[in-house]
Amino acid sequence: MVAFTLRRLLMLIPVLLGMTLIVFSIIHAIPGDPADVILGEKATESSKQELRLQLGLDKPWYEQYTNYMGKLLSGDMGNSIRTKTSIAKEITPYLAATLELTVVSILIAVFVGVNAGILSAWKQNSWFDYMSMVIALIGVSMPIFWLGLMEQWAFAVELKWLPSIGRMNIRDPVDSITGLYVLDSLLAGRFDQFVETLKHLILPGIALATIPMAVIARMTRSSMLEVMRSDFIRTAKAKGLSQFFVVYKHALKNALIPVVTVIGIQSGLLLGGAVLTETIFAWPGVGRYIYDAISFRDYPVIQSGILVIALIFVLINLLVDLLYAYIDPRISYK
Repeated sequence: MVAFTLRRLLMLIPVLLGMTLIVFSIIHAIPGDPADVILGEKATESSKQELRLQLGLDKPWYEQYTNYMGKLLSGDMGNSIRTKTSIAKEITPYLAATLELTVVSILIAVFVGVNAGILSAWKQNSWFDYMSMVIALIGVSMPIFWLGLMEQWAFAVELKWLPSIGRMNIRDPVDSITGLYVLDSLLAGRFDQFVETLKHLILPGIALATIPMAVIARMTRSSMLEVMRSDFIRTAKAKGLSQFFVVYKHALKNALIPVVTVIGIQSGLLLGGAVLTETIFAWPGVGRYIYDAISFRDYPVIQSGILVIALIFVLINLLVDLLYAYIDPRISYK
């Protein structure tokens, strides 16, 4: 297991290097000049040229890439062109916000999706099975931006049950300790702030969880149906074990491998797919951070933000691979 983990970690190096090269090339192909965005259209050509010299934008792209990788390998993610602030410090609160939203979303998706898939397989061809799969199909097909706007209209504007934007009540802000406001409010002993931060998480969390929830439900149902037809399940039923015990103890454990794979993939996709959700709900996460950087042609921020998301994505995939051996003892890594 240790040798396998080390090999997988070493494999991350060429993957991330290739990703930085691709992203760097694509970003520099974006139309527009950062000098025009920063200084404005009325700036003189001499001032624009001076800014390009300061930022190193006058050099060939391969030389810019070499300089960027040299700093990155030394632990320096560079500075933002727009704010002149260190990206490593600037991205931390945005990353914490995205992780908080992603964790809540995947917990909702896993809890609802797995249980819906189990019950659909248990009650195959029942009204619940048909209804669950129709809802799952709608969930996969529903655009996040439309669902987010409908949530805001229904629960924030009409019913006034939940806040529509932001992470907290700006009149009573949470004292940041870890950057995760739900955890910070508990560490500070402020239950009122804890409830308030949860309220802010509900709408964007559900909007972001809809697609992975539907995918997980369909995969769980399919995997459970295959396992429920196995001989050992018929043997367990013949022993007189309760249906609940057979389904959740014997069948679910043997059906988890494809389900865990889908959960891992969806968790990684949520990090990159949170841009729309964060924009709609004014959630200050990495997706919104990268989106704003694209508008200002802030190349270092775009590159570093995508690199962080890619790193988390591949680490999640590694964790999923390691979980296989825990779920199924027949799987061993050497």
